[in-house]
Amino acid sequence: MVRSLVTICAKVVVSDHSSSPAWVSFVPRELYSPLLEAAFSSCRPLAVGELVQRWPERTLRIGGFRKPRKHGPSRLCIQALLLAVVRGLSDQRSVLHVLDLCGLQGEEGGMGDSMGGWSLTVAICTMVVQAKAAAQRAQRREGERERKRFLAMEREKDVVKRERAQRKTRVEGGDEARGPDLVRREPEQMGTSGIPSEEEQIRGVRRKMEMERKREGTVTGVSIKESEDMDPDSDVVMHVRADLFVNARSWERVRVALGTVGPLKLQCRYLRVEELSVSSIKTLLGLLPRGGLLGIDVRYSSLGVDGFAQLLPQLSTFPALSSLRLHYCNLDFRRDQPGQEGALRDMSHGLAQLQQLRRLSLTALRLPGHLRMLLSSLSQPLEILELPYLSLSPADFAYLSCSLHASTLQQLDLSENRLDEHTLPSVRRLLSQASGSLQHLSLSGCGLSDGLLGALLPSLGCCRALKSLGLALNPLSMAGLLDLVRTAVRMPSLRQLLYPNPLEDYQPGLPELPSSSQLLDWPLDILLVVHATTSQLNRVLTESGRSDLSLTCDLLNYDKDLVE
Repeated sequence: MVRSLVTICAKVVVSDHSSSPAWVSFVPRELYSPLLEAAFSSCRPLAVGELVQRWPERTLRIGGFRKPRKHGPSRLCIQALLLAVVRGLSDQRSVLHVLDLCGLQGEEGGMGDSMGGWSLTVAICTMVVQAKAAAQRAQRREGERERKRFLAMEREKDVVKRERAQRKTRVEGGDEARGPDLVRREPEQMGTSGIPSEEEQIRGVRRKMEMERKREGTVTGVSIKESEDMDPDSDVVMHVRADLFVNARSWERVRVALGTVGPLKLQCRYLRVEELSVSSIKTLLGLLPRGGLLGIDVRYSSLGVDGFAQLLPQLSTFPALSSLRLHYCNLDFRRDQPGQEGALRDMSHGLAQLQQLRRLSLTALRLPGHLRMLLSSLSQPLEILELPYLSLSPADFAYLSCSLHASTLQQLDLSENRLDEHTLPSVRRLLSQASGSLQHLSLSGCGLSDGLLGALLPSLGCCRALKSLGLALNPLSMAGLLDLVRTAVRMPSLRQLLYPNPLEDYQPGLPELPSSSQLLDWPLDILLVVHATTSQLNRVLTESGRSDLSLTCDLLNYDKDLVE
């Protein structure tokens, strides 16, 4: 990719750390964005701070500077950014009103020095609290200055009073010599000069201000205190939007930041919570602004069916909520427990209230045979449906293939739901319904043998919009894997295939039809066999001319979102 001249020059300008305060005063507003991008990419925190503190536009979206497949900004640059935001609140040159930090977080434990979502959330919440403390300190300083001005004014008034008293004494002492008529005329002449005293001027200004405030209150019918109560954002100088990652350690910090009334108001686009109780999640949802939340991701929290049913009414108060993800939340349905059927109906009714829901992810919830009850209540079709480790029954697959969601699905994850000759017809029907819209499909760990995959390949080949296909941890032989790759190269839109290691690549002792857990744990014969498999697959790619198709068996580093 050829870089523009502006990009090259911006990197040169920000390269010298010490010169940042000097050149930033002369930068035209249209060059702030390329300079800030260059400062982030070159890790120049001083330049980041100077540019953000004087940002000339009302909106700044930092997440947009992160390139696809690249690490996020360095930790030092993010810290400089947050400090500059607080300093900019008192800088008259800054007009920033909306700071968008969504998507800024880097991968947890990834390469580079980027800040992960958990650390970034704590840093953002600390910035919000510090901004309020800084505003309070500035207010105290301003109050102290006002007090000093008032005392100086009072001293001046005392001097004026003493001078007047002295003049009055001198005048009264001379009255006897001048006579009563002259004394009577002198005050009249002094009053006709038309120059009010300083005290009278102050009283006049105060009277005018009081009359003006009363007049405004009479016109609007609302007192000043009532108007402040009606506008809780009257003190807000800047709105900060971010993706929040909250766990038990950071919950209190996030709660305080969301409840802080100050110059910075924290808003959330996507909320991810881990290991929190139902009551803590409800408290957090109660503090979030209603308009901006697009998605919530709850992980490793022991909600239970009853707890999730309690959360859904509160989730329905967010009108823009389009994504709901639950991972390992202990929603196992047990018929032997009383009240489970009623809680399941409440859960279905609560899902129906999410009018804008387009993505639903339920991982390891163990609700076999109840998919119809959950999804049939939705008034709008889903675009993304993730149901891994859900122990789906043949009735669930049959419902899904005929539901209103089938023809609109863009992403479908059925990993670790075992397929057999009873469920395969429903899966083929589902793929036929979704052939025009489905872009990402995962059938990893579904027990697909050579025979089952052979029956499924014609349906997969008809998915003309499919961009990524995941079939890892399925017990395929080398012959079955070659059939899969030959089908994949005939799919023009496919860009990434996650294939399973063939059974021949494993060391001896593997069962004839192993489970996905056995395939995951069993050692591979890497030195000879795996390299031979890779060579055969690459030969098929070369013969087909599909250099744009990526083949990988690396389950840990596979990411369907990297497909452009």
